[in-house]
Amino acid sequence: MLNNKPNWPILAVMVGISLTACKILPTKSGDGGNASAFNPDKMVEGIWAAKVVPYLELKAGPFPEVHTLAKTDAASAGAKYGNPNKQANSPWTFAVRLEGKIVAANTQSRAATVDVDVDGDGKADARVQIGPAVRGTALRDSLDFIQFNDFTNQIDFAQFGKAFNSYADKTVLSKLPRDALEGRGAKVLGAYTLGSGQDLPLVTPAEVEIGPKP
Repeated sequence: MLNNKPNWPILAVMVGISLTACKILPTKSGDGGNASAFNPDKMVEGIWAAKVVPYLELKAGPFPEVHTLAKTDAASAGAKYGNPNKQANSPWTFAVRLEGKIVAANTQSRAATVDVDVDGDGKADARVQIGPAVRGTALRDSLDFIQFNDFTNQIDFAQFGKAFNSYADKTVLSKLPRDALEGRGAKVLGAYTLGSGQDLPLVTPAEVEIGPKP
């Protein structure tokens, strides 16, 4: 004869396991309602000045030094200037300081950029994003206190990465000049992801200064 009693203890254990298997970074909702509502823009705003910029200031190395090491030993460069806790299949991302002269500018596109000569040879060494559209998730990926497993799913993690770009544009990039950029000096604190080596390294700024017209 079958036992028709429900297995409540077993079910409770299974539910408990499933709940602990997924995490989310909590943030208070704007209306004071659900305290765990996912709001990536508010999350980035809350940590930007207190954690993100200080981390980059501490971790960043001079671009020439970082990039030279990254091309020969990416893991060593990542341990020193990047996020050693990254997902194993993800490319290395490095925090950098970059200073040089703007030798080319593309401000016609929404994904505007400036090319910067760092070593004084007249050729671009890095490309810096100046928005408003910003590609990639380099700022998020350079931070060792941000981990994929802290999020419910890939969609939330991706939205969090885009929120860094939006906040950088709103607070920093949107205030930059757009005219007569060639020949001006540029100072950048930001991050870039190691690519295939075919294109200029694409740096996403957290802080950037553009000097006066020459």
